[in-house]
Amino acid sequence: MEISLEAWNEFLKAHAGVHFLQSGEWGQLKAAFGWKAIRLVCGSAGAQILFRTLPGGFSVAYLPKGPVGYSTDLAAGIEVVCKRNRAIFLKIEPDAWEPDLFPGLFEACQLAKPVQPRRTVVVSLEGSEEDILARMKQKTRYNIRLAEKKEVVVTPSTDVGVFHELSLLTAQRDKFGVHSRAYYQKVYDLFHPGGHCELLTASYAGQPLAALFVFAFGEHAYYLYGASSDLERNRMPAYLIQWEAMRWAKANGCTDYDLWGIPDREESELEDSFTRKDAHDGLWGVYRFKRGFGGEIRRSVGACDQVFHEGLYSLYKGYEKLRGGSGD
Repeated sequence: MEISLEAWNEFLKAHAGVHFLQSGEWGQLKAAFGWKAIRLVCGSAGAQILFRTLPGGFSVAYLPKGPVGYSTDLAAGIEVVCKRNRAIFLKIEPDAWEPDLFPGLFEACQLAKPVQPRRTVVVSLEGSEEDILARMKQKTRYNIRLAEKKEVVVTPSTDVGVFHELSLLTAQRDKFGVHSRAYYQKVYDLFHPGGHCELLTASYAGQPLAALFVFAFGEHAYYLYGASSDLERNRMPAYLIQWEAMRWAKANGCTDYDLWGIPDREESELEDSFTRKDAHDGLWGVYRFKRGFGGEIRRSVGACDQVFHEGLYSLYKGYEKLRGGSGD
């Protein structure tokens, strides 16, 4: 049964472990930038599905980090909704880690490239703050203390413009894409009022050096968007701001903190590459930074596509390959 945004948010109150990409706010965010969100509930199971319209009246459908629970009735309802919206295919990306298996919903699907990073580092927030620090690498603990000693200050901020300016600098330096200022403003406007996100800024002598969005939804926290300048990097602001994000998440009842994305390689290969001097840039540099926070490397079960129009699906895959895939 299709339900309203308000009813969906009420449904999620009974699911403490749900991923924030299934939150009503995430559906609203994507709806403001070209998608349509449809929410279904069948008994104790539900799903928020995103649809993007294509030429010719067709669409693509995406179920990010869902469904919430599983039932055959829900699977049937999802298929009906997808066909009603003329979806070429539905990409399903469940919130599950290996060695878990796909739920029954995926039996008729084709394995596919996921949209979200498949491998990540998840930091436990259990225990005291000293316990969390003790699980980190010695160098990371040192850099956090160094930033404090060198007078870096991390504070909550409402200035999305500063974050966007820093993100443009980061994108130019590290060669990756960023969203528009309007997108980040919408993120803040949707998630912050309910206490589901905080925008933190690390500064020295009033000069912003780094900023990030930290999200909290139920018992999980996520680091999804971050940025930094090239100034005062010897003061280690990136380390302190991550630590303050973890402290914020713990204070908001979260039990873990997802650092959101490292290269999809086995841990042995990651560690081998970490020791090579030529592997400290790009995604390998990201791993070098994130490994220091003492988390556990996890890999999602991936994604699969439930195809409704085989010919159009082949054309779409060719198009996506040419343009380099889709974003979050």
